[in-house]
Amino acid sequence: MASIVASALAIDQIVKFVMVEFVMQPPRIIEVTSFFDLVLVFNSGISFGMFSGQIGLYPVVFAFAKTAIATALIVWGCMTNSRRERLALAVMAGGAAGNIVDRFRDGAVTDYLSLHAGAWAWPSFNLADVFVVTGAIALVACSMVKQRPKADI
Repeated sequence: MASIVASALAIDQIVKFVMVEFVMQPPRIIEVTSFFDLVLVFNSGISFGMFSGQIGLYPVVFAFAKTAIATALIVWGCMTNSRRERLALAVMAGGAAGNIVDRFRDGAVTDYLSLHAGAWAWPSFNLADVFVVTGAIALVACSMVKQRPKADI
């Protein structure tokens, strides 16, 4: 489990570093497709930038709260007997850890992916967010799949 958390964290931080230091220098919008752009946004709020005014005043406090949540995911993952659940929780914890590192280091999360269609636009996000969402979807899927009973020997 630890290697998956560490891998997700490392991948997220490396991609963010490349985006900030190389791809987005100078900061601009890079149109990849008609519905997908690369942007550079520093999100001081929670998901989708909500409450940025309130949380932006106390980024370290919020980072500690997210650290407690990520720690709970890791503990849950260590306690489960399901490899699938453990993998889902590790991916979620690794993604959360990537955003936690940003908050402690910068006081905000570095986002660089933007999806849009016409006048509609999804709030900018990053690979760590993709890890969290993917892990959450996998965890829900695990709960819906009936596990085979172990044979008595």
